[in-house]
Amino acid sequence: MTTVLGCIADDFTGATDLAGLLARSGVRVSLRIGVPQAPATETAAFEIIALKCRTAPVEEAVAETRAALQWLKSAGAKRFFWKYCSTFDSTSEGNIGPVAEALMKDLGTDQTIYCPAFPENGRSIFMGNLFVGQLPLAESPIKDHPLTPMRDSNLMRLLEPQVKMPVGLVDRLTVAQGAEEIRAELDALRTTGIAHVILDAVANSDLEVIAKACRSMTLLTGGSALAMPLPSLYLDDGTLSADAPEAARPETGPGTIVLSGSASAMTNAQVAHYLEHGGAAFRLDPLALAEDGPGEALAWLAKQDLSAAPLMYATAKPDAVRAAQERLGVQAAGEVVEDALSNCAVAARDAGARRFIVAGGETSGAVTKALGVSQLDIGAEIAPGVPWTYCVSGGEQLALTLKSGNFGAETFFSDAQEKLVAL
Repeated sequence: MTTVLGCIADDFTGATDLAGLLARSGVRVSLRIGVPQAPATETAAFEIIALKCRTAPVEEAVAETRAALQWLKSAGAKRFFWKYCSTFDSTSEGNIGPVAEALMKDLGTDQTIYCPAFPENGRSIFMGNLFVGQLPLAESPIKDHPLTPMRDSNLMRLLEPQVKMPVGLVDRLTVAQGAEEIRAELDALRTTGIAHVILDAVANSDLEVIAKACRSMTLLTGGSALAMPLPSLYLDDGTLSADAPEAARPETGPGTIVLSGSASAMTNAQVAHYLEHGGAAFRLDPLALAEDGPGEALAWLAKQDLSAAPLMYATAKPDAVRAAQERLGVQAAGEVVEDALSNCAVAARDAGARRFIVAGGETSGAVTKALGVSQLDIGAEIAPGVPWTYCVSGGEQLALTLKSGNFGAETFFSDAQEKLVAL
């Protein structure tokens, strides 16, 4: 099938977040891990390429996303979506802005929009400022993110150092007036040379209006929730066929493993809840891993009953994360944990685990790479933006969920297991 919308995500959990919301339409969504090496054949209506470029050097991120764009174009896509985190995770150098400008150049377009709002998960934008729940971004737990601490809430100020062309705003007052007013304001900004436009959104209804106004733009950028209205809009205007194939759910074995590397506040709460309710668990200490390797963790895993869904976690409070980073270095502290969880994932699969619950963007990238996963088909959502996905690894059919650190309720690890059983 010809691809209708080609999407590029800057990390793996963000890609599954986007895939889950698009899959609400019932239309098949295919998620590719990394830029595919094979030609674009047997593609889905919605194709997503998941990259691990959120914190990569700018030149590397730009090169990867441009390669992804070329593959999506070869799949037949004429419209494209650059997906980043709903908390606009980035540094003063990028990679959100540099990638957007590179994609704009390759597509020959002179304007795009930015809207990371995700109201269902408490992310909203008002007068260009991003909120996490009721807190400005810079006052939320995201301010202490170990890789991309966010110390400013204003998206215009965050984006301007990353791009060469001017930045503007379509505020909530204009959005509230509807799609035609949004289009008129975008056109007016274009005549003054404004290439990068932040759009306010505080509710799903705002996102629906923005998507309606901008659905014909060659390139959209934002959080996954902005893409959620697009399937119905494409069905309405004939861009998407009503007989597009739906996703099928394959059968998997019952063995389960929970792997958590995220240090977010919500994942800390999810780990604590799982521990309180008696789940078997092993804590991965980055300092011990750096000195002794993952041998103790693998020995513990070998003794576990996978039908009881044991948890292996490096999740810790910000102070503990900083202490490990000070001893090992930021990059090394992350890598030693990712390597250990990757080894545990492969060992769990080989021991019979067929259901994997993974928390954290970097962890998800490392685990999927270790499992040799190249493509995921998208299933039912467990929580907003977090679906079950299906893949083949080592000749075995697996169910895999990749959870962004701050997504899901405190009961997420149990919710995920219950959702898969209920399907």
